[in-house]
Amino acid sequence: MRSGLRIDTIRHLHCTVLRASGDLDHAGRERFSSCLNAVWNWSQGPVLVFDLGDLDFYDSSVIGVLAMAMQRMEDEDADGRIIVVRPSRHLLEVLRLTDLLSRVELRGSVEEAVAELTLEAEAPATCSRSSRRR
Repeated sequence: MRSGLRIDTIRHLHCTVLRASGDLDHAGRERFSSCLNAVWNWSQGPVLVFDLGDLDFYDSSVIGVLAMAMQRMEDEDADGRIIVVRPSRHLLEVLRLTDLLSRVELRGSVEEAVAELTLEAEAPATCSRSSRRR
């Protein structure tokens, strides 16, 4: 028996995390896409972190959601990023076969991605503050 799709969103200063668990199939794709659209402007860019490691089942809908986000970034000429954390071996292979792997970033955990994004955002500010003191 399949469990439904659960989508949790977390707003961080430099990114938005979308954590999906359960089953992402054709029926869940519309919900996931709607959720993505609702949080699109939560981060500058936007920077979207997809945590898909807890999906029990997924079909091509997962690729559809990622491709939709990429297409929207291109259409809006956005300076966004898509980060996929904890991808399964199967998902990595599907991303590779669909040529999406070259367009997403991979990380081992949400915490790793958030920490890295925070450090990247703070680095230029630290440098500019130091240069003002001189």
